[in-house]
Amino acid sequence: MTDGTHLTTVETVKEAGSWLFTVRDAYGELDEVILVPCEDGVEGWINRCPHEAQRLDVGRGAAMRNGEIVCPRHGSTFDSCAGDCDNGEAAGTRLVPVETTVDDGDVYLSDRSVTVANEGGIADADTSPADDVDDDLPSSTSHIGF
Repeated sequence: MTDGTHLTTVETVKEAGSWLFTVRDAYGELDEVILVPCEDGVEGWINRCPHEAQRLDVGRGAAMRNGEIVCPRHGSTFDSCAGDCDNGEAAGTRLVPVETTVDDGDVYLSDRSVTVANEGGIADADTSPADDVDDDLPSSTSHIGF
C-alpha cells in the first residue's frame, strides 16, 4: 500500500486527458491541481500558467496536444511530463509540480505540503477551513494594517 491520499487511476487520467482536483495548503488556502498523462504514468501540476496565472483547465479538461499542455490564453505549451515551456509568452517558465505516486495503476497524492480538498475545481470545494486548521490564528501573518 502506498502512503498518501488516493486520487484516481492512471486509466481515468489517460481516458479523460487530464483530471482536476483541489488541494488545501497548511494555511487553509485552496489551489487547483491537474493530473496529466505521461509515458511513465501521470504528473501533477498546479493548474496555473506561470505567465499570467491563467487556469490551464477551466473546468472542461486541460487542452493537450502532442504530449503538451496548452495554455488557453496565449497558446504557450508545457511539456506534460517535465512542466517546461520553450515557446510563446510563457517561454522559460515551468509549471509548479505537485508530488503524486502511482502504485498498481492507482494515483495517490504524496505531496505532504497539501491535502486533498475535493475532486474538481475550487468552485466545487467546501470553502470552510479544514478541521485541522486552527481557527484562532489570524487570517494574515502580517502585523501591518491599512
